[in-house]
Amino acid sequence: MRAAAALLAVLLLPACADQFYTDPSSTDLPIPTGLSYELEPVGTGTSPSGILLRWSSTSDPDVSGWNVYSRGTSGESFSYRGSTSSPSFHDAGAPFLQYYVVSADYSDVESEPSEIITVDERLALARPASLTSISLDGAIALAWSDNAYEGAPAAFSHYRVYSAHYDLDAGLCETDWGLEGTTVAPEFIVGVLTNGVPRCFAVTAVSIEGYESLWSPVKDDTPRPDARNVLVYSRQTQDAGSGFRFWQDLDLDGRADGNELGLAKSGLSLLADFSIERTVDGGLWLTPRRSGTTLAVYGAVPVADLTDIDWAPLNGYSAAAAEAVPGWGYVFETDGGDGYSRFGAVRVTHVGQTFLILDWAFQTDPGNPELVGPK
Repeated sequence: MRAAAALLAVLLLPACADQFYTDPSSTDLPIPTGLSYELEPVGTGTSPSGILLRWSSTSDPDVSGWNVYSRGTSGESFSYRGSTSSPSFHDAGAPFLQYYVVSADYSDVESEPSEIITVDERLALARPASLTSISLDGAIALAWSDNAYEGAPAAFSHYRVYSAHYDLDAGLCETDWGLEGTTVAPEFIVGVLTNGVPRCFAVTAVSIEGYESLWSPVKDDTPRPDARNVLVYSRQTQDAGSGFRFWQDLDLDGRADGNELGLAKSGLSLLADFSIERTVDGGLWLTPRRSGTTLAVYGAVPVADLTDIDWAPLNGYSAAAAEAVPGWGYVFETDGGDGYSRFGAVRVTHVGQTFLILDWAFQTDPGNPELVGPK
């Protein structure tokens, strides 16, 4: 009797084993395809904080999910890392060297493995080679070398902008670095800053895989109130702040104070003396907006400083727009509402892709063409 039972157990053993193990080559489960990864940068340019794997989904009803395997070196065996019911997997912390994925059915029978992906730190982009800044009223305009994109356009994803407090007495950046934002353009406005409080800035380049470059050179700057270095957006980028009014006499007393001069407006506002319009070829144009406001380009060459625009031209004004060119001067003749013209001057200091920066002056004396800074 015992011999018969033992023989029966032996005969049943292969069938029982098949319930717990199936050679992947004998299954019909689809092999995952399109496996890719994206790293999560942390701002130090040294180690990612995580990795996100993605692959193509499948409509096969036998697939209940996917299993992920990884290894830390090319000489190790792969180990089970986790499972997911969606065609993506987030692995927090420093990523492993290699990963692959298998399809799994409801009995956890697996398909053959996908292609292996290797997390290759050599794919990191070059760091931005230079970084410059312009002090603004409550903001800082940053611009940097676009060498990361120009060196590998197909591998480039975006830039990350960081800032920290700056110890002016010690001449050192403090350690409270934080992310200000991201951009695909080699320029960025850091806004909502306190005037008179210095800060440090740095930029990194991020590849499509998520590798973050080393930092650009660090730049310190301090926002300040001024009639120079005024930021005006293109209306097609941002309507708010894309218009500018030299003087708006709120008290109707014929005099101007600091609250009435140099007012940012909506680019569509009929109260704006001019707006900044972007054309299809990417150029930015100063466009008269308010009724009674006309524009003339000052001279035939750039001007070295706003103070070089000392007198408004006697003629040459029109309602036509003029292209904004760095270093050039422009004079606006505006309707003062009292039968007299008033003149405002602009010198463009920077033209970006979505905004420009200008210096401005305005003469509040009715009909006086002598252009001096606001009082």
